[in-house]
Amino acid sequence: MTGHIAQAEVIVDAPPRAVWGALTEPDRVRSWMAGTTLTTDWQVGSPITWQGEMEGKPYEDKGEVLEVEEGHRLSMTHYSPLMGQEDRPENYHTVTYTLTPTRDGRTTLALEQDGNDSQEQADQFSQSWQGMLESLKSTAESG
Repeated sequence: MTGHIAQAEVIVDAPPRAVWGALTEPDRVRSWMAGTTLTTDWQVGSPITWQGEMEGKPYEDKGEVLEVEEGHRLSMTHYSPLMGQEDRPENYHTVTYTLTPTRDGRTTLALEQDGNDSQEQADQFSQSWQGMLESLKSTAESG
C-alpha cells in the first residue's frame, strides 16, 4: 500500500460467511452502497465496476480484482472519475477488506484504502468508509 492509508473497522454480529455475502453479492452490495450496481466475476485480474448515482449525477467507478480469499480477504483497485483525476494507474486506490472471526461467532471487518494524497484526505475517506461499513454491518446482520 502506498501514500496515506484510510482505515475503517466494524464488528458484525454474524459469521464471516454472512459478511462475505454482504460484501460480494451484487443485490446485497446495492443495499449498503447507496444503490450501487456492482459488476464482476470475482476472479483475480477481472474488471470490477460500480455504477450508480451520487447527488443526482451518474457515475461509473472501476477497478480490477487483485486478491480473493473467500471468507477472509478481498482486495481490488478502485478509480472514480468523480475525484477529478485522469484515468491513470497512479490515480487508482487499492481497497482491501479483511474478515476475522471472533471467538463468539462475530466477525471483525477491517478496510484499508491506500493512495491518499494527504493524511487529511485519508481521514475523510476513513469517515466515509466507516459509514459504509456500518451500513454493510446492518445488511450482514439482517441475513
